[in-house]
Amino acid sequence: MWFVLSIAVSSVYLKIFFNRFGSPEEKMLNNEIENLKLSYSILEMKFDNAFRVIEQLRLSDDGRYRPILNMDTIPSSFRNPGYGGVDRYNEFKNLKNAELVINARSKFDLLKNMTKVQEESFREIEERKDEWKRENEHLPKICPVDVSIPRGDGIKFRQEHPVLGTARWHYGQDFLAPYGTEVYATGAGTVVAAGWSSNGFGYHVIIDHGYGFRTIYGHLSKIDVPVGLNVKRGDRIGLSGNSGTSSGPHLHYQIDYNGTHQNPLWFFSDDLTPEEYRDMIMTLNSKSKFR
Repeated sequence: MWFVLSIAVSSVYLKIFFNRFGSPEEKMLNNEIENLKLSYSILEMKFDNAFRVIEQLRLSDDGRYRPILNMDTIPSSFRNPGYGGVDRYNEFKNLKNAELVINARSKFDLLKNMTKVQEESFREIEERKDEWKRENEHLPKICPVDVSIPRGDGIKFRQEHPVLGTARWHYGQDFLAPYGTEVYATGAGTVVAAGWSSNGFGYHVIIDHGYGFRTIYGHLSKIDVPVGLNVKRGDRIGLSGNSGTSSGPHLHYQIDYNGTHQNPLWFFSDDLTPEEYRDMIMTLNSKSKFR
């Protein structure tokens, strides 16, 4: 009787204890759940930090790299794509903390997609940067003679040509360079003409820079480059002179873009001192002379 009574009392006691405090297994599971909640909270903070990093990369991408390289920005709808069709997270809906798990998984998927888009964007920027660097090397971007040399006529309509005496357009920029002044290529390119010109330029050089640009150097006294040679910016291509239809020693410098005459003064900086210009030419020529 006492034994049976003891078993009954113990059972009641255990039932009351488990109802109030839970079983060891249940308590262990609850502890695991709390630990998981803590882990998800830490994961949430890591997600937020990752999103901030991605946002900083996006701001640099859209506000710095792409404008400099003349690239279109990536639409926000493409950076943050939505999902359609089947329920992607249906498998998690029966879990005890389904909302917590689904929220973490959705953030992970969004972060993965945003990272993939940003990675692809940086790949495009890298490719464009290499092409931009090549283009920058080829465009005519320096003065063809020492900046201390005064300038003559620029692009203008002359009422009277100094030699021919007739009215006509002057399509380049003249530099009043003394006879024998060194003349430099203003950008990398290929020499497509080097010799005597029948259109009044006398001894002249024409460089095709690609990207639609050509430069003409007229009235030279000496030519240092043959047709077909690849030159780089700062290479000496000849000496100024008085050849062709010219009233005195000078250099006629002309830039054409897809056949349209451009103002050469728009293509180089006007704030270099003669010493800085000569240092620049020396630096440019410290590499191989021709390519």
